[in-house]
Amino acid sequence: MDMVLQAIVAAMQPAVLAATTAGALVGLVVSAIPGLTFSLALILVMPFTFAMDPIPAIAMLLGVYSGGMTGGAVSAVLIGIPGTPSAAATVFDGYAMARKGEASVALGAAVIASAFGGVFSLVVMMMLLEPIAALAIRFGPAEIFALVLFGLSTICGLAERSLVRGLIAGVLGLMIMTIGLDEIDGVGRLTFGTVQLQQGVHMLVAMIGLFAVPQVIGTFAGHGRVKPEIVTEDVRGLLPWSRLHGYWGLMTRASVIGTVVGAVPGTGGPIASFLAYDHARRFSRNPDAYGTGEIGGVVAPEAANNAVMGGALIPMLSLGIPGDAATAIILGGLLIHGLQPGPLLFQSNLDVIYALYVTVIVSWFVILLVQVAGIRVFVKVLRVPAHLLAVCIMVLCAIGAYAARNSIFDVYAMAVFGLGGYLLQRARIPLAPVVLGLVLGPTLEQQYRTALILSEGSHRIFLESPVALVFFALTAAIIGWQIRSSLARGGTSAA
Repeated sequence: MDMVLQAIVAAMQPAVLAATTAGALVGLVVSAIPGLTFSLALILVMPFTFAMDPIPAIAMLLGVYSGGMTGGAVSAVLIGIPGTPSAAATVFDGYAMARKGEASVALGAAVIASAFGGVFSLVVMMMLLEPIAALAIRFGPAEIFALVLFGLSTICGLAERSLVRGLIAGVLGLMIMTIGLDEIDGVGRLTFGTVQLQQGVHMLVAMIGLFAVPQVIGTFAGHGRVKPEIVTEDVRGLLPWSRLHGYWGLMTRASVIGTVVGAVPGTGGPIASFLAYDHARRFSRNPDAYGTGEIGGVVAPEAANNAVMGGALIPMLSLGIPGDAATAIILGGLLIHGLQPGPLLFQSNLDVIYALYVTVIVSWFVILLVQVAGIRVFVKVLRVPAHLLAVCIMVLCAIGAYAARNSIFDVYAMAVFGLGGYLLQRARIPLAPVVLGLVLGPTLEQQYRTALILSEGSHRIFLESPVALVFFALTAAIIGWQIRSSLARGGTSAA
């Protein structure tokens, strides 16, 4: 107890509070700009932490991490473009709410769900760090492949009215992510002899193109204008607590999904958010409302992708295994300051661990205050005339696409994907399964091939894992359920 009190005192020092606040603000701002992820923010902030003491230095990095996780929802709700890949699922209902004049409600619900998921995962990490780490380390390539395949089965649920169109879109997403040099064999795939295509398609570039460019084209074509009620919305900097009545159970389940997925190395926020979104839609009393402005479609993915933070820190702190790119950067920050993650960290530097727990909680309070104060300012973006907003969106997206890899080719690729996304929309082919294929495709292929390499080409490795068999069974059940539902809807429409 004395050590806990010492940690609280250490975390409340002015230097630590200032570092946490600065990190949270940087994460929020950078992640709200499409194409600039919080991983980039962590890299930019890292040099400033070299001269700091360990606790304020790691507090600043964790502040960037927590702020970046929730910052991606700002652009996802306001302009329909995810600021980070983890916010891709938030676009479907968050942007629909904004177009109905409820942008402030969507932003408020997103920040509440984000804070809830982040604090929930932190509590789980504090109480169950050792058993969860022991379970996560048992996830090998076969288990991760089965988990990602289970996530890919949500394509059926995101297919809207046509299962065939949804599958077409999902396959397109998977095909796009095979472009470039094979990471295992080094063989060029779908490059057509073009050197630039050997670097592959950056996921953020493709997502920016698919979400942003069709809106811009639609705006100038005259059928994508912003509705007048958004411009005249009476915005107040209040959190919509009353609107969340009945959604706390959903946020808890989504937080569990995010914590578990985050604890598995090689997964991350995008997988968790799509799994949570599909869970919310599947078990809703009105699943057809999802995609049209259902608040559950905002709180579920936001709670899940922010809960990934605590889950990803579990294997990083206890085993020294980063769960995603962000925790890999934070791991580097720990090592720079002489903190070696692993079991010994909890024996020799337990005071630092407790102080880090407190700083994460402080960062969420900072984010809540900033978001509440900023909602009134954020929503003013929607008061900008549609054609001017479209031009600003294109400039920001071009900067974001270029910043992904400092390549002008990515800007051209963004334009191509945008035109393709516009044509898909006109053909009534949903974009959500395309994004799901973009997000899950690389992990699915990598883990599948790694498992076959370990088993010397034998598929028995997938059948010998009880965890993998459970996920395969769940995948088959979901696909069967969706096919049955699709046939039932077809029969009802025909009648």
